[in-house]
Amino acid sequence: MSLRHLITIRDLDYREALQILDTAEAMAATQSHRVKKLPTLHGRTVVNLFFEDSTRTRISFETAAKRLSADVINFSAKGSSVSKGESLKDTALTLQAMGADAVVVRHSSSGAAHRLAHAGWMDLPVINAGDGTHQHPTQALLDAMTMRRHLKRQPGDGDPVAPGTDLAGIQVVIVGDVLHSRVARSNVDLLTLLGATVTLVAPPTLLPVGVDEWACEVDYDFDHALAQNPDAVMMLRVQRERMSPAGGGFFPSPGEYHASYGLDRQRFAALPSHTIVMHPGPMNRGLEISAEAADSPRSVVVEQVANGVSVRMAALYLLLAPEGASHE
Repeated sequence: MSLRHLITIRDLDYREALQILDTAEAMAATQSHRVKKLPTLHGRTVVNLFFEDSTRTRISFETAAKRLSADVINFSAKGSSVSKGESLKDTALTLQAMGADAVVVRHSSSGAAHRLAHAGWMDLPVINAGDGTHQHPTQALLDAMTMRRHLKRQPGDGDPVAPGTDLAGIQVVIVGDVLHSRVARSNVDLLTLLGATVTLVAPPTLLPVGVDEWACEVDYDFDHALAQNPDAVMMLRVQRERMSPAGGGFFPSPGEYHASYGLDRQRFAALPSHTIVMHPGPMNRGLEISAEAADSPRSVVVEQVANGVSVRMAALYLLLAPEGASHE
């Protein structure tokens, strides 16, 4: 892969996106072995630099790095020098001086990962683990991997997805808090790059300015969007921590939001038999998704988590391993 960093899906072209997905499939195949560790990144050090709370993403990146035999340093802003006022620049200089080989960064400010990668403070590959409401590229990649596995195989075919398989012809509906969602932005970019058709569904208050310029359709009526028989329905988490209590004017009440935009048992029961249910997690059960939908065999939420490890192994491998990284 020619990339030095993975900051945004828009950094990827069609070939590079498929290369990451195909490499993730190869990584997933190794995880069925009795010994799951690969020696690929032995002697390398990956720093998880998290300025924003996260459990799933940080553990996923840590697991991915350790499965490739890298050493991992977890750096949390809470209790660190950052909480005492240290700048992003000084943190970057410290990591460079400590001999880190790559940095995985999550930050509450949009653009922070790009700044870290391109400001000239350090000469290390950077992977964006989520920056503000901007991008979360590995989440979109694991979502695409999950869709390929469920929707691009022939019925009854237990073989892995064929290398080079894209998502042409797939219809995806993404529902909920698009305004605050870096997951939605990244998925629209990647899924359309791979040939899928994407429809965003949300109340007008939860759509960002300029969404009409995105490469997708926008619908305010969830039931209308579901009537188009989508192949995948992705429910976004309502990010109440970015709102004032109880929605703060973004919607009248949790009950009304669920009635209009939740995947309740009635909407779930009416889905086509092949449709998969997705969620980036963590789920607000009873708000954006019902327990029946979340716990159904058609829910692939747990698989998304597993695929996240494989995708992040692939990203680290392609950026750091001599045979995977063309910049070395």
